[in-house]
Amino acid sequence: MGKRYFCDYCDRSFQDNLHNRKKHLNGVQHLRAKRVWYDLFRDAAAILQEEQTKKPCRKFLQTGQCDFGSNCRFSHMTEQDLEKLSAQVQGEKRLKELQREGADIPPGTIEDWLDKRAQRLSTAQSNSALEKPAPFQYPPGWPPVQELPPSLQAPPPGGWPVPPNLQWG
Repeated sequence: MGKRYFCDYCDRSFQDNLHNRKKHLNGVQHLRAKRVWYDLFRDAAAILQEEQTKKPCRKFLQTGQCDFGSNCRFSHMTEQDLEKLSAQVQGEKRLKELQREGADIPPGTIEDWLDKRAQRLSTAQSNSALEKPAPFQYPPGWPPVQELPPSLQAPPPGGWPVPPNLQWG
């Protein structure tokens, strides 16, 4: 069978020789898959800039679907999507500026969360000290009673009755 080449972008393998590899790497499917892969790691500013230059896709706006999908040359983003994306870009810019200025931690970070958590825990402990928690009880009808086959049933309190022909004696 020989060596096989596996393409991570396309998630497929084929016989590895110069002709097949060259044909695959220059193929439209591979180039599209590779582009989609790298698009996953683009920053929000680049995506926003690209989407703002595109015209809206008429077919996508009318039907909610487009035959070209991610390969469409028109934009599939609504006005709300673009607003969310621009807000994300602005937030990232502010965060970078704060980091450049030397601000240690912007508001709404892990330390704020830890402070709020400590306050919640202290109030919960003070409330629990005043009230004893009720012991756990199953809700009525739980666990549901099921009839088991005789081979799986627990023996009765006095044990299983022994047939007369098996008694010692």
